[in-house]
This record gives sequence, C-alpha cells and structure tokens, in this order.
Amino acid sequence: MPLLLSSTPLHSWLLAISVSLLVACHKPAPEAPPPRPALVMQLTDLHTDHGQWLTGEVRPRYESAQGFRIAGKIIQRHVEVGDHVKKGQMLARLDAEDNQLSLASAQAALQSAEAQLALAEADSKRQRQLFEKRFISAAALDTVETRLKSSLAQVMQAQAQVRVASNQAQYTTLAAERDGIVTAIDAEPGQVVSAGQVIARVAVPDELEVQIAIPESRLENLEPGAPAIIRLWSNRDQVYQGRIREIAPAADPATRTFRTKVSLLNADEKVQIGMTAGVRLERQEQAFVLPSTAVSQQHGEAQVWVMDANNRVHAQQVDIGGYSEQGVSIVSGLKGDETLVVTGIHTLTEGQAVTPLRTEINQ
Repeated sequence: MPLLLSSTPLHSWLLAISVSLLVACHKPAPEAPPPRPALVMQLTDLHTDHGQWLTGEVRPRYESAQGFRIAGKIIQRHVEVGDHVKKGQMLARLDAEDNQLSLASAQAALQSAEAQLALAEADSKRQRQLFEKRFISAAALDTVETRLKSSLAQVMQAQAQVRVASNQAQYTTLAAERDGIVTAIDAEPGQVVSAGQVIARVAVPDELEVQIAIPESRLENLEPGAPAIIRLWSNRDQVYQGRIREIAPAADPATRTFRTKVSLLNADEKVQIGMTAGVRLERQEQAFVLPSTAVSQQHGEAQVWVMDANNRVHAQQVDIGGYSEQGVSIVSGLKGDETLVVTGIHTLTEGQAVTPLRTEINQ
C-alpha cells in the first residue's frame, strides 16, 4: 500500500508533462490575412468616350477675297465691314485716267492699221489686174500679196489691243462676285495697290462651318460625312448638329494636324462668323476611358482587374484604343457593368479578396 500511495503523485506529474509536450507540438494555425483595401469604381460611372472635343472657329463655307485685276490707285471705296452686298455691286474704284488714255491709243492704232489695210487691198487689186495682162511678174505680185497679209495681221493685232485696253478700263471698278456680307476691308482710298492684292472679303453667311485641326493620333475612323456635335463658347447650352465636310489630305508641316471643316446643319442667328466653337467628333466605336492606373500589361497583353460579387478580383484582358489626356480608351473586353480596381493593381493576385473602397473620378 505505501508503494501504491507514493506512485500516485508521480503518475500525475508524468501525465501533466505528457500533456504539455503534446500541446507544444501542435501550434494553432495562423489566421488568414484580412482582405486588402482596394480603390474600386463601377464602370458605368466612368467616362464613355463617344468622341472628342476640339476647338475651332466659325467660318463661312464660301468667302471671296476680292482684288483688282490691274494695279492702280484707289480713289473710292463704297462699302464698310458688315455691309450686305448684292452680286455686281461696286465695292471700290481705281483712278481710270491712265486706262482711258491707253484705250484711246489702242483705238487710234487700230484706225491706222485699218487704213493701211485698205491701201494694201487697193494696191493688191491693181497689181493683180496688171499681172493678168502680163505687165508685171509673179514675183512683184507676191510682194504685194505679202504686204496685204501683213496689213491684215496688223489690223487683227490692233483689234486685240483695243479689247485688252477696253477690259483694262473696266477693271478699274471692283464689283461683288456674289451676294454676301463684307467681312474685311484691306485697303483704303489713296492707297496704290498691285494687281491681285486683296481689297475686300465677301462671305456668304447662309452656309457656315467650323474649321478645326485634328491631331494625327485622333484621325483614325474619321471620314467626310461623319456626324458631329457643335457648341458655341458664347452659349454652351445650345447644341448644334454638324457633319464633317472635308478633311485635308496632308498634315500641316508645322503643327502636324489635319485641317478639317465641319458643316453647321442647323445654324441660327446666334451663330456669327469668327466665333469660337467646340466640336465633338462622333467615332464609330464606343470606348470606355479608364484611368491609366487601372490598366496594366501582362505578357504583352493589356488587362484590368474586375471585382466579383464576393469581393474577389480577377484579371480581364482588354483591347486599348488609344491614350489621351483623360486616360486609356478601352474598345473591347468590357461589358459596361463591371466593378474595376483603379489603383494598386500591380500587387493583386488572381482570386484575391479585397475590401472595396469606392471613389469618384473626374473625367
């Protein structure tokens, strides 16, 4: 019995040590890391790129830069900037004294040539009669006939000179080529101008357009006939419909842009020549513009990170349409209802759980 009693404490002590050793050998499993915060945004809240705004100037489709066809001194100007003119209405007039003298000189030269021709015709008639009677040789007759032809040519030359001088006299008046409005005056009475120098500009206000410069990076998928939206800077609440009428076939060597003309289809009296306007060009495809921080490259392919209903992220390949000041244009790969991670995407892994932090991004 004493041995039995003495072994009881020893057994308890050994049992306690065994339990301690077992507990020490089985450490508790580490806790899973909490989901990392991620800045996300609904794709429908991002800017949808239907086109692009470019700044231009309202210009008339038809505008004539008119000048005199001859040089001279302006003695009268009959219109002012803003005047409405009719086709054929006089705009300005040159001093016509010298032209009238030139016309008189040409007419006198014509009369002299005609007199010489009459004399040559009479001489030719007499010489032919003498030749028929064999009083003169054929060589003598040929000389007379040649003189007649020369006189005839001189008359024709003099007639042409009279017509030129007559036209020159008419060119001393500058008339409007079409109905329109005078948009500029570039010469004043008393000024001596050269032939072809611009005196006045006459525009047709019925057909207006906006002239813009399109960068070569934005020229893709644009062609004449494409629709556009136009807003005036003076009244941005008013929207006008437009259509691309012309795209320059070559870029400007200085700016590397293509001059483009967009017709105003529903212009009203608020649209004035020279106003500044914004033009939104409608492109064929619809693209979503994402912040550049939301797009990464993986094995040469562009991708974004989409968060599912369980707050787990998945990589999604997309096609990039281009880059702009607003961000990256995505043309395919997204449906439009996804929730995207917009920052910190380079540390994400497939299926990783995140804590979404929603934000608003100004586009």
